[in-house]
Amino acid sequence: VSDASGCSMIALLHTGAAKFPQNLLSRSRQAVSSLFPAGVLKGFSSIVSRKLASHGFGASMAAMSSFPPQRYHYFLVLDFEATCDKPQIHPQEIIEFPILKLNGRTMEIESTFHMYVQPVVHPQLTPFCTELTGIIQGMVDGQPSLQQVLERVDEWMAKEGLLDPSVKSIFVTCGDWDLKVMLPGQCQYLGLPVADYFKQWINLKKAYSFAMGSWPKNGLLDMNKGLNLQHIGRPHSGIDDCKNIANIMKTLAHRGFIFKQTSKPF
Repeated sequence: VSDASGCSMIALLHTGAAKFPQNLLSRSRQAVSSLFPAGVLKGFSSIVSRKLASHGFGASMAAMSSFPPQRYHYFLVLDFEATCDKPQIHPQEIIEFPILKLNGRTMEIESTFHMYVQPVVHPQLTPFCTELTGIIQGMVDGQPSLQQVLERVDEWMAKEGLLDPSVKSIFVTCGDWDLKVMLPGQCQYLGLPVADYFKQWINLKKAYSFAMGSWPKNGLLDMNKGLNLQHIGRPHSGIDDCKNIANIMKTLAHRGFIFKQTSKPF
């Protein structure tokens, strides 16, 4: 076996180990080890890692090869919190607007957008709302209106390169409510346009059910339990829910799941 083919075999062993049957993988490693002096395999792996890093691939080879490539460059994890009461008040208004920018190659969080929003129709939060979300009156008083927050979202999207037509990104929510009901409903009430990037998304509940074969009736709690993950933060905190969504997505991606749009075109 020539050096070139030997190196190809080494690269294959390093990057494709997860896809090999264990008996074949063991035999292949033994064969390659017999062809190269001790330390060559380790050195080659180091060289490839440095080469990847020089081209902007900062993640380790293990992380890079542990799951197949996704269809999107970025996932934008979003989870609104809104005014609420029992019985429900109308209209509901968004009071927390968090987005996590998740790298589709590494499934790591690269950037965060997080703002609280002042409600205008029902400016006083109910005790039920505060108990559910952990958001107190002082956190929304004096904050920007939804229109102003949407303008800042657009600025953040531009700054992060997400408005570039060559960059493929998609929002991810836990359910369809956020982008099918809440945002378009409030924008319609206030006479505000809905940006096109909010009109397609991935419902994590559907993605989880495709990957795991069961519907998460209790949302994030069921998904964390099904994947043996620790719940992050408090339930119904928008930013904490986003972190849980991101963690679940990363886990499913490492198991080989490819995320696809679940919403129907508007």
